Amino acid sequence: MVNAFSDQRWLPKSVLCLRDYNLNKFSHDLVAGVTVGLVALPLAMAFAIASGLTPQAGIYCAIVTGFLISALGGSKTQIGGPTGAFVVVVAGIVAAHGVDGLFMCTVMAGVLLVVMGMTGFGTAVKFIPRPVVIGFTNGIAILIASTQVKDFFGLRLDNVPSIFGLRVQALARSFPTLSWSATLVAVGTVLLIVVCRTISIRIPGPIIALVMATGAVAIFKLPVETIGTRFGGIPAGLPHLEVPKFRSDLIHGLLGPAFTVAMLGAIESLMSAVVSDRMSNDRHNPNVELVAQGVANIVSPMFGGLPATGAIARTATNIRSGARSPVAGMMHAVTLLCILLFAAPLVSYIPMCALAGILMVVAYNMGEWFEIPQLLKLTKTDISVWLVTFALTVFADLTVSVEAGMILAALLFISRVAATTTVSQVTEDYVEDGRVHILQDKDIPYYATIFRIHGPFLFGATDKISVVTEHLDRLPPVVILRLRNMTALDATGMYAIAEVAKQLHAHKRTLILCGAREQPAKLLDQAEFQDVIGAENICENVQEALRRAEEVFERMDVKSATAASPGV
Repeated sequence: MVNAFSDQRWLPKSVLCLRDYNLNKFSHDLVAGVTVGLVALPLAMAFAIASGLTPQAGIYCAIVTGFLISALGGSKTQIGGPTGAFVVVVAGIVAAHGVDGLFMCTVMAGVLLVVMGMTGFGTAVKFIPRPVVIGFTNGIAILIASTQVKDFFGLRLDNVPSIFGLRVQALARSFPTLSWSATLVAVGTVLLIVVCRTISIRIPGPIIALVMATGAVAIFKLPVETIGTRFGGIPAGLPHLEVPKFRSDLIHGLLGPAFTVAMLGAIESLMSAVVSDRMSNDRHNPNVELVAQGVANIVSPMFGGLPATGAIARTATNIRSGARSPVAGMMHAVTLLCILLFAAPLVSYIPMCALAGILMVVAYNMGEWFEIPQLLKLTKTDISVWLVTFALTVFADLTVSVEAGMILAALLFISRVAATTTVSQVTEDYVEDGRVHILQDKDIPYYATIFRIHGPFLFGATDKISVVTEHLDRLPPVVILRLRNMTALDATGMYAIAEVAKQLHAHKRTLILCGAREQPAKLLDQAEFQDVIGAENICENVQEALRRAEEVFERMDVKSATAASPGV
């Protein structure tokens, strides 16, 4: 049994899923793969263009890395390819070191990712706290949006500066050259995507908006720039295999950017894999996933592609479209290859302003803006970490931002752990106050179960709470989370508890928290956590929590009886 587990822990999900694969699953995977392939087409081109490369570079990347990440990865439904997270750093590498430098950097980052996976680093990415991750994504979203303003409004600007402050000034100076045709097409693209999403999340808004925008430009002969007018279209046929030129003089200058690409790739892919797990009730293998990401990034430059990672939006689309296994991800790559082989001439008619509109939506969606109000309710430490990471991402560069984020994470962890150490005298009052918290003399009813958190519940430890939701269907109606021995809590820990509460609620179960000590209780109150689970479900001790569980169960019984009674 041990040997079997040892053999399986490095197997890709594609191999594990094929054991019980059948025609029905393939039909679902085929539909999902074609759908995601169509959605990925405009995104792949837009990311490549925003990075300072040709549109076909994005398509080549999506084909090669999309296939390899699905075939070799540790997630059942993850979709890999070029993403917005890399746009700014790739553009900076191309500007400083040229395309050869980018290809070398991507290969170096791929090697780093393979090493991370082989050495078990997949489980260590969790040591990046939530405020740092949100600071990254907020900053990257702002930078992506700023790079798309020129094409969105059709401005006449030969060179868009790479530095954010200079870029804003240049865009402001050129704003009088605005093209109303381009602006209307871009705004229409955004509105169509929003409307499609409002009607149903299953509708592929980007591809519908792209087709309609392209059709409108062709029918009304609108004077807007297209892929054909800027790049001369994209070449049809298979991508050519060409080993990137190795330049030893670039290695030193590319170490920092390669580390940034590897870290962003690891963070983004494992975040996407977690989303995939939550939506598909699966559990990914983080180390196998990182090895697959590494291999994909080593191979991508050999076909003229960009760096790649897990794509959260495309992964969600894949699952909603019915994907059952990694075959769907491979079919998404095959779909893009078919478009490249048989429909390449049509791509030249796509307007640049429509791609800019799609990227504006991507920037908004990846920004995690809804989390900022929650962050502002937390401690000054969490807020300062978020602000520093955000500011460095926008006004410095991602390499500095990633390095500073890692240092802040380490300092924050040391500070929080040190704060949990206390020395106090045991008194009669202390012993008496503790009686309502002990479990030994309490009867736990059949309709409730108790989980406990022991020690500081900070970033780096939050994945352990997954034990609560591992077997959701077997849980009783009420789940009590005992916090008496949880010595410290941070934003990442609180986010993890909130996610558990949402999962339990979705399965018609109630979460009750009890016994929180001073620091966790203060943070929960400050963040208005009662809005998540209800103030009545935050109890002072386990005795009170058991009484609350009885109330919840009795109310559920009454509802069940009322629903079953005829004529009511």
